[in-house]
Amino acid sequence: MAAHAAGTGLAFAIVCAADDRVLGSTRFTRFDYWQGPMVHGRPSGDPLLATPDAAEIGNTWLSPQARGAGINLESKLLMLTHAFEVWRVRRIAMRADVRNMRSRMAIERLGATSDGVGRAHSRGFDGEIRSTAFYSILDEEWPAVRATIGRELDGGPQLLNV
Repeated sequence: MAAHAAGTGLAFAIVCAADDRVLGSTRFTRFDYWQGPMVHGRPSGDPLLATPDAAEIGNTWLSPQARGAGINLESKLLMLTHAFEVWRVRRIAMRADVRNMRSRMAIERLGATSDGVGRAHSRGFDGEIRSTAFYSILDEEWPAVRATIGRELDGGPQLLNV
């Protein structure tokens, strides 16, 4: 909530529409504002009224029963649609611990492009120094990415209204 109030993040609960069960969480983070005026890297004025030019989607977790049911795809479709079609961002970034193949495959399944690996980039949740795989989707790539996600979701389990 503090990140949202500061204009630096926006978190979402992923909730099953059928029974209101919380299945996970995801968020927009690392907003970039390329048009001024800026104060300490943030837009001046009310940060809740500012529109980012780029952002990152991350800090996603899903309960074990929600994995593999298309829920991650649906939540990312909603977020990417908002980012590209409402905010009109130029770029969405995503990242994952290079060892986390489940997350990396999920990002790649969206149609994101690999931007490479930052070697010995940060400390992982396990305390070990980790390398980080970076991905992005640009605004001109969004129509193809949206179509890819749509094909993935077509005919599969859909627990959210998209």
